[in-house]
Amino acid sequence: MANGVNRVALIGTGFVGSSYAFAMLNQGVTEELVLIDLNKEKSEGDAMDLNHGLPFAPSPTKIWFGDYSDCKDADLVVITAGANQKPGETRLDLVHKNMKIFESIVSQVMASGFDGIFLVATNPVDILTYATWKFSGLPKERVIGSGTILDTARFRYLLGEYFQVDARNVHAYIIGEHGDTELPVWSHADIGGRSVVDLVKERQQYKQEDLEEIFVNVRDAAYHIIERKGATYYGIAMGLVRLTKAILQNENSVLTVSAYLDGEYDQHDIYIGVPAIVNRTGIREIIELKLTEEERAKFAHSANVLKQVMEPFFQNEVRP
Repeated sequence: MANGVNRVALIGTGFVGSSYAFAMLNQGVTEELVLIDLNKEKSEGDAMDLNHGLPFAPSPTKIWFGDYSDCKDADLVVITAGANQKPGETRLDLVHKNMKIFESIVSQVMASGFDGIFLVATNPVDILTYATWKFSGLPKERVIGSGTILDTARFRYLLGEYFQVDARNVHAYIIGEHGDTELPVWSHADIGGRSVVDLVKERQQYKQEDLEEIFVNVRDAAYHIIERKGATYYGIAMGLVRLTKAILQNENSVLTVSAYLDGEYDQHDIYIGVPAIVNRTGIREIIELKLTEEERAKFAHSANVLKQVMEPFFQNEVRP
């Protein structure tokens, strides 16, 4: 933080990036926001457009389009750049395209003298967060992926709808890969301290099959949205703003992010979605939930799928 002023550098002003910038301005989260994109005209246009909204914003924000040198004094670099998921593509299909893009981005950010926190949103987010950690050489706590923050939000929203409770009062997590192998932690899902599993057993109007359908709708939500409008961006942008606030305001908030596991959940050397305490230092602590045997097995499967995809890229890796 230079002179007590928070600076966020956003790399990538596509659908997700520009939605994030708009939500950041609306919520007055940072004092400085610099937009960086290969398409300079797009980021310049976004900066102009956003600045015209400043008279309506809750607090003053300096917004400009810039370049990698502006990352030097940034507290947070948010990466949303990369190839998008096309209809019919899985998030894992994007690995090859985005790995090269990320090597270039991260090396240019680090060359600026950046010494803050990375927040990665580009898919496949778990693998690209691991790549960012490797390419940057930063401590694992200071490289965070958006993980299953959006899946968890979708989960809470649909459970809230089903049980007719405000989604903000539903406590439930989706963990694992942000993708097809993610899983719901039913054993820790509750509303006002009452277990969701118990509610279904006790009340006839609720059914186990409905819960299973809710999870499938959470897992496949991106496919449904991409079919209809080509991309998902509002939900993830809001999730990234939530994470940004947790970091810049030193909140110690529990959020399901892609974090580096070093023995937690019996997993090593992998970034994957788990609940973690997030503050100004990045990831302060990983919360290790006591999972059922079935949940543990599903989580291990999710981690293995990620490792298999990553292996060709990092098998000759010598850096720590």
